[in-house]
Amino acid sequence: MRVKKRWFFIFLSPTVILFLLIYAIPLGVVLGSSLTDYRLMSREVHFTGLANYFRMLTDPDFYTALKNTFVWILIHCIAHVALGVFIALLLYKKPKGWKVIRTAYMVPNIISNAAMGMIFVNIFNPQFGVLNSILRLIGLEGLTTNWLMNPLTAFPSVTMTWFLFAGYTATIVLAQAISIDESMLEAAKVDGANNFQIDCFIMLPLLKKIIGTTMVMAATYMLQMFDLIYITTNGGPGKMTTNLPLLLYGVYKSEYHYAYANTIGVCIIVIGAIAMTLINKSLKVNENDY
Repeated sequence: MRVKKRWFFIFLSPTVILFLLIYAIPLGVVLGSSLTDYRLMSREVHFTGLANYFRMLTDPDFYTALKNTFVWILIHCIAHVALGVFIALLLYKKPKGWKVIRTAYMVPNIISNAAMGMIFVNIFNPQFGVLNSILRLIGLEGLTTNWLMNPLTAFPSVTMTWFLFAGYTATIVLAQAISIDESMLEAAKVDGANNFQIDCFIMLPLLKKIIGTTMVMAATYMLQMFDLIYITTNGGPGKMTTNLPLLLYGVYKSEYHYAYANTIGVCIIVIGAIAMTLINKSLKVNENDY
């Protein structure tokens, strides 16, 4: 028994060491430094307690970024995931050309966010962008605008850069749907259920946990969304499209205030933990069915 335990710890130690070096220790540094006045250009570091947290809670830019992040999480977890689930259920019925559609729908998700951002910068370009060009072509020139810099259109325009591309959600849900025993669906059809009733009362309950998993993925994706927003609007106009990661970067870049930036990072971690807990609890993602 002792020999087995020794080999267990030997094989486990590389994972533990990597976890400590990559996650635990950096996380401890983030939490610890958020209680100081650490700046890049300063040689001295002083303990300031919760001063950075009080500054964060009195910063109007923080509340703007928090609101934007919260709204995007809701949009991504509800509407974006719903779109992916709808596509998955549609593909599950295997319409003509469904494999081609599945592959084509996944393509945008394998393009880097930086490249996708540049694509949409050109689509929304006020002079030669595709969107304004189409509007001029059909006689709606009055609707043309600088989509990414107009306060009325900037937020929805940035949202559209990722909203329609629910390929990961669709693929994951489709994989789970394919594993469902078809005899259950056939029995429902024999009892007179139509396709809509089968989807609502059989498929969706059986897919509840995987949908919850994709919602967790969607929430965490929004909490780390940076490059698309940075490339398209850089948080503008003003702070209208700034989220928490972009605010963190702005603090670091403009003030070199690592401690305050890490305070915002702690806030992101806490929001992520709360979001995952709520989703897991509400959809019982981690609970067994038996």
